[in-house]
Amino acid sequence: MSTSSMTKPAATSTLRVLPLLVFFDEEIEIRRNLVDIPRYRPIAFESALKLPADVERIVISGEESLLLRFYEEIRKPSFRLIALTGHRFHDPRLDALVYAYLPANTPHELLERTIDNALDHIHLIHVREQINERLRGVTREIQELNKIGAALSAEHHLDRLLELILTKSRHITNADAGSLYLVESAQQQEKPLAPHHAMLPLNADGTSGLPAAALVKEEEEEELKQKRLHFKLAQNDSITIPFRESTIEINHKSIAGYVAATGEIVNIEDAYHITPEIPYSINRKFDEDSGYRTKSILAVPLRDQKDHIVGVLQLINAKRDGKVKLDSLTAVDEQVVSFNGRQQDIVASLGSQAAVAVENSRLYESIQRLFEGFVRASVIAIEARDPTTSGHSFRVANLTVALAEAVQRIETGPYADLRFTREEMREIRYASLLHDFGKVGVREEVLVKAKKLYPAQLELVKQRFEFVKRSMQAEKLQQRLDYVLEKGREEYLAKLGTFDKQLKKQLEEADRFFSVVLKSDEPTVLPEGNFEKLLDIAARHYRDFEGEEKPLLTPDEVRLLSIRKGSLDENERLQIESHVVHTFNFLQQIPWTSEIRNIPEIARGHHEKLNGLGYPYKLSAPEIPVQTRMMTISDIFDALSAADRPYKKSVDLERALEILRYAVKDGELDAALFQVFLDAKVYQKWKVEPHRY
Repeated sequence: MSTSSMTKPAATSTLRVLPLLVFFDEEIEIRRNLVDIPRYRPIAFESALKLPADVERIVISGEESLLLRFYEEIRKPSFRLIALTGHRFHDPRLDALVYAYLPANTPHELLERTIDNALDHIHLIHVREQINERLRGVTREIQELNKIGAALSAEHHLDRLLELILTKSRHITNADAGSLYLVESAQQQEKPLAPHHAMLPLNADGTSGLPAAALVKEEEEEELKQKRLHFKLAQNDSITIPFRESTIEINHKSIAGYVAATGEIVNIEDAYHITPEIPYSINRKFDEDSGYRTKSILAVPLRDQKDHIVGVLQLINAKRDGKVKLDSLTAVDEQVVSFNGRQQDIVASLGSQAAVAVENSRLYESIQRLFEGFVRASVIAIEARDPTTSGHSFRVANLTVALAEAVQRIETGPYADLRFTREEMREIRYASLLHDFGKVGVREEVLVKAKKLYPAQLELVKQRFEFVKRSMQAEKLQQRLDYVLEKGREEYLAKLGTFDKQLKKQLEEADRFFSVVLKSDEPTVLPEGNFEKLLDIAARHYRDFEGEEKPLLTPDEVRLLSIRKGSLDENERLQIESHVVHTFNFLQQIPWTSEIRNIPEIARGHHEKLNGLGYPYKLSAPEIPVQTRMMTISDIFDALSAADRPYKKSVDLERALEILRYAVKDGELDAALFQVFLDAKVYQKWKVEPHRY
């Protein structure tokens, strides 16, 4: 049973019509003899000029002067000149046009043969031109297919790829409309644990009771049940169509389903006149609702390199003129033709390229998802070592991407012409997500240090002050005992209040000293603090269990508590700052693709300052990429605003922006980018779900 109505290419129009013999002279004898030949018809030259240009004409004459009068007409491709003369023409232009020189008394049979040869020569030239034109057409088609193939290979984004496939297919066939379907696994249907034949009894030889061919067919049918056709795209040049994605079953009822199920090409001359034995049909409701007329249809499977069908490409209404809109039935009747065999072959070839491109795109997206998962897992793993900064990397990435998008919208300033490709936006996002990955190389106690003193150090100071207070109490008790023994009970009771006041005063002083320690232990965002009291406390001494006199605060404790900004001393700060180097070294080990190869370079400078006072490389403005400058603004803003930093309290929005303004004023941050950050209110996207590229 034929499953498609094929239309053969239109036959090339021939130029062999009734030849006309045009005479200029009065060779009555020749004229009379030729008139007797049925396939030749003499005609006056002036009359011949009015005929279509492709009508073949043989000029027989020996009158040079007359021929020169009509030189431009004679030199046309459909003319051949036979000169009846005893000598060559003197004018070289005419001489070059002569097909054959014959004597005036040439025999009738020879003249007839010469005329036949001249006509064959015209036909030969025309055939050669037609072949050359076909070759040029084939060459153009091959070049177009190569361009399309290159474009398909270069496009990794699935939606844009599908748009490209359908658009190019319609363009090379002059199709007015088209649609594209992808074969996908059914998400709503539960997949069986095993095919039906797995439950059949086995033969004596251990094989299934079904023949091998039947098993293969049943497995294929079972696999087919697990899939659907996803209607992904529709285009129409003549009408506006409301489109939404949907799925249909893969079966023989619809054209697309039939092609997906069988792998056969369907080429329909008129969709309204499909023969009854054909299993599929079209739903004419769309035409009835829209006023459109679906006529010729070409549906081809998209086969990948493994011969798997990954989709169906359906083209509708091939037109004579691709620019004409089919806005009436008259236009459809005049313009719509069948898809010819050559078009079918081209679309089938394009379909194979498209299938490979679709599979590559899916693989690319799968790799992207895999890499995205790796990046997210890496960030979460790193932030697990420092739970206090959880979410920082994602927020910085979100802010940086939002700032990059805002920069692309500005029309004035130093970045008015700056634009980022999709791949460059991915670079920005991944660099922002991974900018702190090097913290894996920093000691955890330094990484999570919340105060100026480590917990164990503070606990030691606390116990020391408790010991001092206990010593004070013991000392006062001893004084009381000595006094009562020396002065007696009455005098002791009289002075008891004095003893209590002295002890209370000493204990309160110790508590004040310890409060100063606790306050000094709190880190600050900005350089601040008056630490003279620490020196006063350190000058106070106590006696330990051995009776040895020691200071209330050791020199190392005073040094740490006197840190003017943050919670880290110089050595610890260098360890923290080394995370940038660790990040850069780690990111350099990853074999990035050429599109995102700048990720390590972007990430390594997020703590650099335009004035050269940043770390760890002391880079200056010309050495810091604009992507890094944007990330730096986002990183500082999040560090200021986040409530999850134990070594500092979060600041409100206005205070955070004010601190950033100070950094801009000091030449640390890019003023133009910070202005965009303010004008576009990028900071409002601080906690929005991060972008994905």
